[in-house]
Amino acid sequence: MKYMLCWSIPPQNYNAALDAFLEGGAPMPEGLTALGRWHAPGSTRGWLLCEADNVVALAHHVAEWSPLLKIDVTPVTDDSEAGEAAARVRGQ
Repeated sequence: MKYMLCWSIPPQNYNAALDAFLEGGAPMPEGLTALGRWHAPGSTRGWLLCEADNVVALAHHVAEWSPLLKIDVTPVTDDSEAGEAAARVRGQ
């Protein structure tokens, strides 16, 4: 399953979050694959699209960064998956 993580850095955590990212690069735990990561220039927001067969790997990554970041997690589908679901609703 694919998940979109949207994060923001509270002002009081900015330096610590920046240091943690620069030191480690935010690697994915085993079982979680990063498909893309984006940062909004000049802001404290960013997004990570990742994939996991086991939600525990996702929970591990979120728990690792939760002391520093506010993270919202949303399961997402691509167009082909959404189209398949829509076709089922239409009875096709």
